Amino acid sequence: MLTEKDEELLSILRLNARASISDIARATGVSRTAIQNRLNKLENNNVIKGYSVVLDSAYTSGLVSANVSLKVKPNLRKPICISLRKVDQITHIHSISGEYDLLVTIQASTLEKLSDVLNLVCSTEGVERTNSSIILDTIFAR
Repeated sequence: MLTEKDEELLSILRLNARASISDIARATGVSRTAIQNRLNKLENNNVIKGYSVVLDSAYTSGLVSANVSLKVKPNLRKPICISLRKVDQITHIHSISGEYDLLVTIQASTLEKLSDVLNLVCSTEGVERTNSSIILDTIFAR
């Protein structure tokens, strides 16, 4: 169970995963040692799995993004996900309810590259049907 300070720490890291221990301590009113201990605890308990790069919107706005719903054979779901994770342009794979089984987000530098990735996804063994939607504009993202 996370404390209020843990939640505050995670909120700061979501905004800037490179924030220094000193900056986090100052922002939360907690000592640097206490922050370091909390970080270690969160990492050891697998609450924090890693730290990542957040791309600037000036860069990402130049990418072509699409959400692709996939209908897959139930017994091949896991191997399909393992295969799709290897595709660099695939940024998210979600298990979903409804008519489709998976929702995949693709980001590519051009429509041609997006088409290549879509062809790869569609030809993956066990993928029965897809439905693609190109993302025109992002209204809100956290």
